[in-house]
Amino acid sequence: MRDQEPGPGPAGRRLTTREAAELLGVKPETVYAYVSRGHLSSRRAPGGRGSTFDAKEVETLARRNKRESAGGSGSGGELSVRTRLTFIDTDHYYFRGVDATELAARYSYEEVAEWLWTGRLRRGVTFLAPEKSVAAARRAVDALPEHAGPTDRLRVAAIAAASVDPLRFDLSEEAVLGTARTLIPTLVAALTPAGFTYRDEGSLAHRLWSRLSGRPADEAALRVLDTALALLVDHDLAASTLAVRVAASARAHAYAAVSAGLGVIEGPLHGAASGLAHKLIMEVLDRGDAGPVIAEELRAGRRIPGLGHRLYPGEDPRARVLFALLEEIPHSAPALAAARDIVATAARHTPLHANVDLALAVFTASSAMSATAGETIFAVARTAGWIAHALEEYGERPLRMRPSGHYTGPKPPQPLPE
Repeated sequence: MRDQEPGPGPAGRRLTTREAAELLGVKPETVYAYVSRGHLSSRRAPGGRGSTFDAKEVETLARRNKRESAGGSGSGGELSVRTRLTFIDTDHYYFRGVDATELAARYSYEEVAEWLWTGRLRRGVTFLAPEKSVAAARRAVDALPEHAGPTDRLRVAAIAAASVDPLRFDLSEEAVLGTARTLIPTLVAALTPAGFTYRDEGSLAHRLWSRLSGRPADEAALRVLDTALALLVDHDLAASTLAVRVAASARAHAYAAVSAGLGVIEGPLHGAASGLAHKLIMEVLDRGDAGPVIAEELRAGRRIPGLGHRLYPGEDPRARVLFALLEEIPHSAPALAAARDIVATAARHTPLHANVDLALAVFTASSAMSATAGETIFAVARTAGWIAHALEEYGERPLRMRPSGHYTGPKPPQPLPE
């Protein structure tokens, strides 16, 4: 990394790297990470050995970090975290300032992941899984009971892969990126049914397709899957991503941070939401009309899956892209019609747009995939985003993601219970 030239103005008191690290409460490596992210400027020390840092600039950053760790974001008590990764604005979202839907339309999932991680585009990149990691992951997954869900399999695979990686505790950017490029294909490989031979060939989307559908993959379907993976790479501080950043703040290694994210997405309001939408579409297809199906959902007090998104008052841009691609696939027509019927029928109750879960459900329902396939697609895709957020968090002060509890129990001291 190249040190920045000193700016104009009078020279103030300067700190060594060790002094700056002590004031910030971080490792020396993290001080240089602050420089690379534009949070600090540095100057080469006299004699060319090491760097020095403006004391006032370091103190300002230390105060800002302290405010954030105490939850002082100025946003009504909500936690606010600096990030250079994803920005959501009305009905658009951006990866490092570039329209995410345009990235997904033009580049592969692996290329978009690299862009999110490094801000550089690596054309034609392919992620490959080490044989040792795949063997460990498959052994662990094969030991699970048959009723284990996809997230169970992925979480166990991540832990197994970590166990055979002696360098997993190396949190340098280069090491974490190396982990990311091998962990994601290892997760896909772990989904291979017992007794089948794993082949690390083709794009990640092609390998994932063969683990989700018994139908031969055609170019149009693979394009939808690859685009879906790229669209779902990241979505700012979703619940699972926040869990990842908390783990990374405690300096958990990348495998453990990903495992934390996988533990959150199993909920019906996050990664598993597309499975509920898949079942809804299948029921509408079976009954031929969304009316009675929607009526039963509302009567049971359930929200209609696949509709609305708290961050998008209008159309979910991810759904818009996927629906446009699905329109080009003839065998998707029945599921698309069912989705339109669901949206139109539910609109009489509350005007909500289709979200990405409904688009994923159309894809999985029309591709001979199970109801849990959307959850798998989401988890594999989002692993790249989790790694990106873990990398950012490794560059911040350790344990800053520690909000204070607001105690509302009995006033102490209380007598010992009898």
